[in-house]
Amino acid sequence: MKTILFDSKGNKKSETQLPAIFDTPVRDDLASKYFELSKEHQPYSHDQMAGRKHSASGTISHLRHDWKGHYGRGISRVPRKTMWRRGTQFYWVGAETSGTRGGRRVFGPVLYRKYRKMNKKEEKLALNSALAATAHKHFILKRYSSIKDIAFAPAVIEELPNKSKEFFDSLQKIYGNVFSLVMKNREVRAGKGKRRGRKYKSNAGLLLVTARDEKAKFSGIEIKSANNIEISDLYPLGRLALFTKKAIEELGGKQ
Repeated sequence: MKTILFDSKGNKKSETQLPAIFDTPVRDDLASKYFELSKEHQPYSHDQMAGRKHSASGTISHLRHDWKGHYGRGISRVPRKTMWRRGTQFYWVGAETSGTRGGRRVFGPVLYRKYRKMNKKEEKLALNSALAATAHKHFILKRYSSIKDIAFAPAVIEELPNKSKEFFDSLQKIYGNVFSLVMKNREVRAGKGKRRGRKYKSNAGLLLVTARDEKAKFSGIEIKSANNIEISDLYPLGRLALFTKKAIEELGGKQ
């Protein structure tokens, strides 16, 4: 598979051969499975002793003449705690059980669960599939509904400019009308989400993949090294990606 090689100024230079990793059959099912497993789930559950910290335990006796018993009072056998006492007269309040005020939850979320696993070969195939999808126009057009057609995928740049202005000028030349999707845009969300911890929403922007020894620091896009790229950087499949020539060579040795 071939794609276009651009120089540092964003001009077309020649065609370049992509490594065999981009010829991997795209397995959306494995990629989605790997993406779900790679998510960092924040543990959520109630305290194991929540609603069980009262002095009430078990049921109060209904035996005749038993001390602190329920006999003859016509009340249920719910565990109760003593609120006040006057001689042999006790005032109880139900506690501990789920039907009482301040009691335990019925079926609260469990903190420790057995998480799903994935074979190492499947993980490798899923990641390679996600990388290969960056070179398939079908997946790019499926992910970005505003793009009607794209001439090349992915783009390869021979060398990164040193200055940010030069780099973004190159991106403008390379992507043209698609440049609005290349840059990360953050805007205030409409609706109640503003009050619920998700005030802003933003697009993913361009993924710049560099070699291990290349240093790049540009705001407005996401930058990843070829040896540190993850499934979360590429899913949903078909992300707009720009590879450096050295990064392509590194991926070629990763077969």
